[in-house]
Amino acid sequence: MKLPGPDHPITIAAAKQRWRVRYGPHVIADSGDALVLKEATYPQVIYFPREDVSMEFLGRTDHSTHCPYKGDASYYSIAMDGDVAENAVWSYEAPFPAMAQIAGRLAFYPNKVEIYAVDDAAVNPHHANADVDAAVQHTDEGDGLSQRDRWPPNVSEADGGVR
Repeated sequence: MKLPGPDHPITIAAAKQRWRVRYGPHVIADSGDALVLKEATYPQVIYFPREDVSMEFLGRTDHSTHCPYKGDASYYSIAMDGDVAENAVWSYEAPFPAMAQIAGRLAFYPNKVEIYAVDDAAVNPHHANADVDAAVQHTDEGDGLSQRDRWPPNVSEADGGVR
């Protein structure tokens, strides 16, 4: 076991944005709770919580690897729509103590899937502008129909009851 240090730095931080993974036309991971691991000069790796991954499309394989800094990695293949991406996903189930934050999380090979950041406000209905979104969904095109049921009127007559 090796410890990260000046000669081989490893940092783990909460992602500042929402991350997704797409396999073909399907989003198979979507998380606002991803971690970003930066190791030495390697490209960053996004680690997803298992609960934010469509595990029904993943099958564990016999493949494994060892990293002297992180520990032993187990692998999963993705099977969907008749296609299989062999060993496209890895996980450190019991990483070395210095890497405990990534325990059980999943990472994906970018040459087998598309990994990308998304604007949380565009996909999360509970973001800060949710009230604005609700108001927009109650507007119509002038044809008398709206995208949602109309709000109840707050006046008894069209002119506000003024005569």
